[in-house]
Amino acid sequence: MRVSLVGGIARLERHYLQEAEKAGVDLKIFNRLEAGLSSKIRHAEAVVLFTSKISHKARMKVMSVAQAKDIPVFMCHNCGVCALRDCLNCVKKGLVEVH
Repeated sequence: MRVSLVGGIARLERHYLQEAEKAGVDLKIFNRLEAGLSSKIRHAEAVVLFTSKISHKARMKVMSVAQAKDIPVFMCHNCGVCALRDCLNCVKKGLVEVH
């Protein structure tokens, strides 16, 4: 399963990837709004959005791409490894969103 993580803390990237590997998820991490973000997330099966670490502009861009491609978005205000674990569990179960 391919999941894109938008937001988060750069120093935790290694831990995010380890947690995703444990869950059997191929995780792509985007810590900030970057060129071509829309094209990079459009092939994901789900998007995890850490709302406390992303700009409103980036959030709106992610949401518009996800809505157009019918990609589920899991939003979480926290950005720790445990928050990612919870989001990945919800992705695997097909739940709608996490707060």
